[in-house]
Amino acid sequence: MMKVLLVEDEPKMVRSLKKGLEEHQIEVDAAMDGAEGGRLAGVNDYAVIISDVMMPEMNGLDMLKQLRQNGNVTPVILLTALGQTDEKITGFEAGADDYLTKPFEFRELLVRVRALARRPKSSYQQTPAILRFADIEMNLDKKECIRDGQRIQLTPREFALMEYLLRNPGRVISKAEISTQVWNLSFDTGTNFVEVYFNFLRKKVDKGFPKKLIHTQFRIGYVLREKADLEES
Repeated sequence: MMKVLLVEDEPKMVRSLKKGLEEHQIEVDAAMDGAEGGRLAGVNDYAVIISDVMMPEMNGLDMLKQLRQNGNVTPVILLTALGQTDEKITGFEAGADDYLTKPFEFRELLVRVRALARRPKSSYQQTPAILRFADIEMNLDKKECIRDGQRIQLTPREFALMEYLLRNPGRVISKAEISTQVWNLSFDTGTNFVEVYFNFLRKKVDKGFPKKLIHTQFRIGYVLREKADLEES
């Protein structure tokens, strides 16, 4: 039976979600704040962690940051009443894998929990530990990215995006593909989420270097290459 951790300070929400998940053969441990959630996540093996953001004692973001700093890679879904792009980016920067804005349909949560639980834990062990392109080198084991001898500090979301580009050099990648394949998110044409992250990445990877490697293919997507094309914008 799949086992998940639910970190939520509203008793009514805890009872409702716990009942719904257990009806679908998902075992649930519950914690009322981030401190207790972090303790449980440190001693138990969960398929997925579902966490509210706004909680007393320790909030969900601080708990998530602490888990990632301690090397815990369990997939995390954040639940919050905040739905703006900036708030979502903050959550993803902290290491979240998915994001649901309250109120939400239980069926949507269930689908996302099952999707994250299906991710093979050994997926990155089946690929080379070092990725290289031009003067960039990425060490997947150490989570390091270096360009021309200079270490580039990337957030987890930026690292995942750069890794995907390095695995697909020279290929134009659409925004929809990036959303689904890199972050496991449904592509929302009404937000500029992908553009925001590429701006972040360009400032760190290309700014200050004479050769630009991350390019925009007008109306199509993005590509990692050493030379720009005439169609670029």
